[in-house]
Amino acid sequence: MDAITGFCQTLRPRSLVIGDHQPPKLSTPKRTVSLLSLYKNQKSKTKLTLSSMTAPLQVSAFSTIGARNEESGTASSGLVGENDLLIVGPGVLGRLVAEKWRQEHPGCQVYGQTVTTDHHDELIKMGINPSLKGIKATQQYPYVIFCAPPSRTSDYPGDVREAALSWNGDGSFVFTSSSAPFDCFDNGQCNEDSPVVPIGRSPRTDVLLKAEKVVLESGGCALRLAGLYISFSDAASLAVAILKKKLRSQIFLGCDNHPLSRQEVMDLVAKSGKFSKKFVAFTGTSDPLGKRLNNSKTREEIGWEPKYPSFAHFLGVSK
Repeated sequence: MDAITGFCQTLRPRSLVIGDHQPPKLSTPKRTVSLLSLYKNQKSKTKLTLSSMTAPLQVSAFSTIGARNEESGTASSGLVGENDLLIVGPGVLGRLVAEKWRQEHPGCQVYGQTVTTDHHDELIKMGINPSLKGIKATQQYPYVIFCAPPSRTSDYPGDVREAALSWNGDGSFVFTSSSAPFDCFDNGQCNEDSPVVPIGRSPRTDVLLKAEKVVLESGGCALRLAGLYISFSDAASLAVAILKKKLRSQIFLGCDNHPLSRQEVMDLVAKSGKFSKKFVAFTGTSDPLGKRLNNSKTREEIGWEPKYPSFAHFLGVSK
């Protein structure tokens, strides 16, 4: 079953707006999947790729920053540059942040902290110095961004606290979250200043809000990213723009300001002609309504605009 088949089988019909989604598991068709996968997986020229990030740079691989790596036989100088960046969770978003950060700061070092060593070879080829979570770091960094999901840890706020301790306080610390904490549904309008879900109502939002509290108390900033309504590339460019501002204890929102209903999403997908499978119908009507997100305040303060101003533009079907 390809991505669009699994995607279509799990959506439910409503004239509604959706604003936040969990990462997709396309191999499990009966589980709700993320519309963000359409930004990532479409078979077209707009498909997200990391090919431009594969050029090898002068880097060293470390099991822990500043220590000798037994396999490579290399050692760190122990020096941290004024523009060096630590990425906690260098997945799709984190790798794009690394690419854009190096474009802004040629010659800087980018470090990536992971849960396992499974992708360390890939990271090295991309110019990212890998390290393992749980090994005591010997350095602090002027710029830190946390991109790891809460799904692979039993203490997400604790992991965020450890990341905050890796920040030396000079540049910026940014935590990437989701728009789930906003307490607005049923097509409600939502922006950076909207109220959040009370602690105790939802385990998912509890974890995110507790993690955000750690970030804000440390002087870092939280960036809430809104599912379908921002591409990985635009999310990365916004994160980099916030990092460069060196702001303290603020909450920002990443979205395209063009909310859509599920039906409108599928109409655009069909119109794009980028998928071989055709959407037939929704399977139910029990999903909750979403939220209409607007990040005009973030755009004004950061001086940022998305490359793709809407999902239609991303698919190449805008008028």
